[in-house]
Amino acid sequence: MSGFLASLDPRRVQWGAAWYAMHSRILRTKPVESMLEGTGATTAHGTKLAQVLTTVDLISLGVGSCVGTGMYVVSGLVAKEMAGPGVIVSFIIAAVASILSGVCYAEFGVRVPKTTGSAYTYSYVTVGEFVAFFIGWNLILEYLIGTAAGASALSSMFDSLANHTISRWMVDSVGTLNGLGKGEESYPDLLALLIAIIVTVIVALGVKNSVGFNNVLNVLNLAVWVFIMIAGLFFINGKYWAEGQFLPHGWSGVLQGAATCFYAFIGFDIIATTGEEAKNPNTSIPYAITASLVICLTAYVSVSVILTLMVPYYAIDTESPLMEMFVAHGFYAAKFVVAIGSVAGLTVSLLGSLFPMPRVIYAMAGDGLLFRFLAHVSSYTETPVVACIVSGFLASLLSLLVSLRDLIEMMSIGTLLAYTLVSVCVLLLRYQPESDIDGFVKFLSQEHTKKKEGILADCEKEACSPVSEGEEFSGPATNTCGAKNLPSLGDNEMLIGKSDKSTYNVNHPNYGTVDMTTGIEADESENIYLIKLKKLIGPRYYTMRIRLGLPSKMDRPTAATGHTVTICVMLLFILMFIFCSFIIFGSDYISGQSWWAILLVVLMVLLISILVFVILQQPENPKKLPYMAPCLPFVPAFAMLVNIYLMLKLSTITWIRFAVWCFVGVLIYFGYGIWNSTLEISAREEALHQSTYQRYDVDDPFSVEEGFSYATEGESQENWGGPAEDKGFYYQQMSDAKANSRTSSKAKSKSKHKQNSEALIANDELDYSPE
Repeated sequence: MSGFLASLDPRRVQWGAAWYAMHSRILRTKPVESMLEGTGATTAHGTKLAQVLTTVDLISLGVGSCVGTGMYVVSGLVAKEMAGPGVIVSFIIAAVASILSGVCYAEFGVRVPKTTGSAYTYSYVTVGEFVAFFIGWNLILEYLIGTAAGASALSSMFDSLANHTISRWMVDSVGTLNGLGKGEESYPDLLALLIAIIVTVIVALGVKNSVGFNNVLNVLNLAVWVFIMIAGLFFINGKYWAEGQFLPHGWSGVLQGAATCFYAFIGFDIIATTGEEAKNPNTSIPYAITASLVICLTAYVSVSVILTLMVPYYAIDTESPLMEMFVAHGFYAAKFVVAIGSVAGLTVSLLGSLFPMPRVIYAMAGDGLLFRFLAHVSSYTETPVVACIVSGFLASLLSLLVSLRDLIEMMSIGTLLAYTLVSVCVLLLRYQPESDIDGFVKFLSQEHTKKKEGILADCEKEACSPVSEGEEFSGPATNTCGAKNLPSLGDNEMLIGKSDKSTYNVNHPNYGTVDMTTGIEADESENIYLIKLKKLIGPRYYTMRIRLGLPSKMDRPTAATGHTVTICVMLLFILMFIFCSFIIFGSDYISGQSWWAILLVVLMVLLISILVFVILQQPENPKKLPYMAPCLPFVPAFAMLVNIYLMLKLSTITWIRFAVWCFVGVLIYFGYGIWNSTLEISAREEALHQSTYQRYDVDDPFSVEEGFSYATEGESQENWGGPAEDKGFYYQQMSDAKANSRTSSKAKSKSKHKQNSEALIANDELDYSPE
C-alpha cells in the first residue's frame, strides 16, 4: 500500500510522458483503409449492413426529415410574428446558410465514403478521437430530442383532430405530473410513447422496409403540397402584399425570421449517416444533400407565397396555419386533406430523427467508444437492432415525461455544433500537406516506413513495381513482402495514356490526386470560378495574385503552412464566438451608437478579415475529389459564423442542459471509451508484440563469462553525471572495452580448445604406439 501511495507522489510522476500519452490518445485518428477496403463495414459479429439505398432513397430521407415541421408549422409562425410576407426572403437566406454547411458535409462524405456515423466518422478519420466522440455524442442528443419531439407533436396533432378529448382523458384517468419541463403541470403522454414504439419497430425491421415506409409518406406529403398549390390559387389576393405590407417589420424582422427558418432545414445530415448502406455513397451523398435542400426550399417558399396571399399576415393561425387558411375562405374539406398531409409530414420527420440515431450509436460502439454490445447487427434484418431498441426506449421515455416545448428548445444545439465542427474540419484539411492527413492519404505510418531499410526495402520495391511502365493500376498487386503501400502512377504512365475511370476508383492509392478523366494531376485542372475570375479581371489577374501574396498553382502545402492554418482557424473560431456574443448580448449598445461598441465591432470584423486573408495566402492541398466545397476559405468560414450565431441565440436553460449532457459524455469517454477504443486495443497488442519480439530476437548476445557486470551506484553517478561529450567518450570506451574483452575471450577460448585437442592427440599416440 505504501508503494502505491508513493507512486502517486507528484514528484515521481513523469508529467511530460503522461501528457504526451494523453495527447496522443485523444488526437489519434482512425485509418481509412479499413473502411475503403470494406473491413470497417463488418461488425464484431460478422454481419454487414445492407447496401440497398439509392440516390432517390437518400433524397427522400433528407426531404422527409426537413419538410414535416418546416412546411406545416414554421412558415405560419415566422410570417405572423417576425417577417410577415417577407418570410419568403427569410427562407431563402436560411437556405443559403444551410447550403454552406451542406457543401461541407458533402465534401466530408466524399473524403470518407462507405461510412456510418455521419460527422462522427468523418472527424474520427481526419481530426481525432475526442473531437469525434464529442460530435457523435451531440448527434445522439439531436436525434434523441428530435424523435421525442416528433412523437409528442404527432400526439398533439391527433389530440387536436379529436377536439382535445385524448388529453382530457389522460388528465382525468392518469393524472398530471408536476415539475417536468419548466414546472408546469403536464400529463404523461402515453400516445406519444405508443407512437415512438411503433416507429422504433418499423426502423428495426430493416432499412429497406423503413425507407419504403418513408417514401410512401413522402409521396402522400407531395400530393398534399400539390393540392395546396392548386387549391390556393383560387383564393389568393395581391392586396395583402401591397402598401408596405410585404416587410411590415423591416429587414430586422426578416433576419430574425431567417434564424428561425434555419431550423426548418436541419435534418439533411441524416443522409451522411447512410454511407455504409448506400449503393454508391461517393456520388449519392453530395447529390442527395444538395437536392434535398433545394426541394425543401422550393416547398417552403411556394407554401409561404400561397399562405401570405390567402390570409393577412396578422390573421395567420400559428398552431395550424395551412389548415386554417382554407377554413377562413369556407373550404372546410381542405382542412382534413391538409391534416392528412400534416400527419404524414410529422410521421416522416419522426422517422427521419429515429433512423440515423441507431447508426451513430452503432458506429461509436463498433469503435469501442460506447459499449460494444450496442454494435450488434441482426443477421435477419441487417440493422443494428440493439441500438434501435435502446434509441427507441430512450426516445419513448422522453416523449412520455417531457413536454413538447422543452424538447423543441433542446433540438437544435447539438446539430449546430456538429455543423460548426464539420466546417472547421473542412477548412483545416484542405490546407494540410498530404503526409499530415493521416486518415485518407497516409496508408502506411511513418514508424512502419522507418523500419523498412536495406534489403527489405529493395525487395518491396522490386516486388511491388508494375510489369510495364504504362501498366495501369487494376487492383491489389501481388506483394511477396507484405507491403501495404502500392506504387503510384508514374510520370511515364501519365504520358502514355489516360486512366480508365472504371478501374481508377476509391480504392486506388492515388484517388483524389490525379484527375479521373484526364490522367493529369489535380492542380492542372482549374476551378470554374477561378476561370470566370480570370476572364473578368484579364491580364492583371497574375499581377494581383503576386501583390496579394497568393500561392501559385505549383505551390504545395507544408507542415509550416498547415500549422499556420490550424492556428488561424482556432483564432477565427474564438474571435467569431466573441463577435457573435457581443452582437447578441450587446445589441443595445450597438443600436445606441456607443462609440466604444462600434469601434469594437469594427476591430473584430477587421481581425476576422485578416485571419481569413492569411488562410487564403496558404497553398491548398492538390487532392482532387469528385465533390469539393467551393470558394475556400469563405464558405466554411461563413458557415462557422452563421452556426455560432444561431447557437448563441438559444436560451440559457438550453445551454445549461447541453452542458450537463456534455459532462456526462466526457465521463463516459474518459471512464470507458478512451481505454476500450479499438485503436487503444490495437496499440496495446502491437506494443506487446514488439516487446515479445525484442525479448527473443537479440542481435548480439553475451555471456556472463565475458565479465559483464552492472555498474555500482557510485560508478553510475560518476559516469552519467558529466556533460554530453564525456558521456559519448564513456560510451566509446565501454564499447571498445567490450569489443576487446570479446576478442580476447574468443582468442583465449580458441587457444584453450587448441591446447586441449593437442593433449588428446598426444594421449592417443601414447595409447596406440607399439612398445
